Amino acid sequence: MKITYIHHSSFLVELETMTLLFDYTEGVIPEIKKDKPLFVFASHRHGDHYSPKILERFDDFKAIRYILSDDISIKQMLEQTGKQTGEQTGNHITFMKPGAKRKFGIIQGSISDLELEDGIADIEIQTFSSTDEGVAFIIKTEGKVLYHAGDLNNWRWEGEPEDWNLAMAKQYSEEVDKMKGMEIDVAFLPLDPRQENAFHLGFDEFMKKVQVNLVFPMHCWGDFSVIKKIKSMEVSKPYKDRIMNIQEDGQSFIIK
Repeated sequence: MKITYIHHSSFLVELETMTLLFDYTEGVIPEIKKDKPLFVFASHRHGDHYSPKILERFDDFKAIRYILSDDISIKQMLEQTGKQTGEQTGNHITFMKPGAKRKFGIIQGSISDLELEDGIADIEIQTFSSTDEGVAFIIKTEGKVLYHAGDLNNWRWEGEPEDWNLAMAKQYSEEVDKMKGMEIDVAFLPLDPRQENAFHLGFDEFMKKVQVNLVFPMHCWGDFSVIKKIKSMEVSKPYKDRIMNIQEDGQSFIIK
């Protein structure tokens, strides 16, 4: 597995049989092999996680599926790209609400929807509710499990009323508790320096509740020093060696 950090919360994951692109808005995308199916994910409508230009960027891909949070407006999306209604829908776009599951099969180079009851799928996608907008994704494929949090995080902010912050923490804990017992090979988790002293709370809780083999911090707003900062904290001692050191956009990692 090859993982490339593109920008902000966007990653390209190159697997043996398919390619996954998460929350792309800007940055240099490595050349993607067109002979493999491509799944393009957008966790929610915010401009730092979703751009309608993803619908034009991969027009020449035969086997492509856009997996979009259902808070993204298809009408606005098509208007922004100048496409006619229905042109990129149907076989190309799948909207997912929180708490949903979808399965897909790769059949003769094309991506096909499968019924949930079907036992065999090339990729299975499950969503969780964000504490902000949209969804978080669990992806099971090729015997691996990947997690992209989107904006599912404990968004505690200085200046917010304490009851608001406590409600946020409760909401986050309840959603993460749904993943207890899962083993995740690769997770992409927010680590936002704007939260100041609370920057690590959501990250730390997730790592202590869910078995994660490797974790990539994201949503750092270009301040990668927070990665070193959390690794130096006592709270991260049980998992600090599993935190990947992202230093710049375009950095790639080979995961065996």
